[in-house]
Amino acid sequence: MAKKALITGITGQDGSYLAELLLSKGYEVHGIIRRASTFNTGRLNAIYADPHSGQSRLFLHYGDLSDASGLARLLGKINPEEIYNLAAQSHVRVSFDAPEYTTDVTATGTIRLLEAIREAGLKPRFYQASSSEMYGKVQEIPQKETTPFYPRSPYGCAKVYSFWITVNYRESYGLHASNGILFNHESPRRGETFVTRKITRAVAHIKAGLQQKLYLGNLDAKRDWGYAKEYVDAMWLMLQQDKPDDYVIATNETHSIREFLDISFGHVDLDWKKYVEIDPRYYRPTEVDLLIGDYSKAKKQLGWEPKTRFSELAKLMVDADVQLLKDHLEGRIKVAG
Repeated sequence: MAKKALITGITGQDGSYLAELLLSKGYEVHGIIRRASTFNTGRLNAIYADPHSGQSRLFLHYGDLSDASGLARLLGKINPEEIYNLAAQSHVRVSFDAPEYTTDVTATGTIRLLEAIREAGLKPRFYQASSSEMYGKVQEIPQKETTPFYPRSPYGCAKVYSFWITVNYRESYGLHASNGILFNHESPRRGETFVTRKITRAVAHIKAGLQQKLYLGNLDAKRDWGYAKEYVDAMWLMLQQDKPDDYVIATNETHSIREFLDISFGHVDLDWKKYVEIDPRYYRPTEVDLLIGDYSKAKKQLGWEPKTRFSELAKLMVDADVQLLKDHLEGRIKVAG
């Protein structure tokens, strides 16, 4: 009988890749999606488009991390062996504008889910999506599992709460609960308001003559960027271990946004300095200057390590956005014709 997994945030970048991975391993996959006036399941199209993807084992349920009783009902109905909590208001800049909402979904949402598990009397394996933003004003370089947290945004603060409440439920109730402290991870499925995707999408539009300028904030911020499709492998591996634990998932390389611009624009023979302008609106009230993760524990205990490096990732995303725009324009022309 197929193992059952529940994914919150299944319509996001990580959720869609994780769903594909679990289906490829023969799981029955359940996802929670929020009810909205438009369909927001575009990232799952690859599953529905591929007849060999195991789409018949994918089930979507309406629900929300703000609705505790709804979560409890769903858990009782599905009874999953594995739960991956990926849902969050995950945009750091937005968290300054909507701190209360960010806290409710990203922090309180986690405790609602953990309580629903406990009250239902279930013993699933639980994965909590933790974040490198918890390190914020970094206390050591590189950052590892023992590095003290110093969050610099409402999002980072909410993730710190979720991290520790997951540890607390592991120690208090014997729950097989693990935290994956994922550093920045990108892909062609990254949301268009995140800086990497904002850049690669703009590269495609500028190259096609459809955009003149790209407005950005701090170009000197340094991040540890990996490929999201590889990072979901680490999530799954954590829940296959005999003992739950916490792991940094990263590349142990740091690069600035300037470097990302160099590679992305250079890939289509453009000079980014002619197109990029600084807009103070995109600066954060408190900045995180440098993130670089030490993934040696994950390598040793999970056998996981990153394969796609920084320049490869940037080019991969540019190529995907160039193709996406081409398909869109050809589709529009066909419809218009």
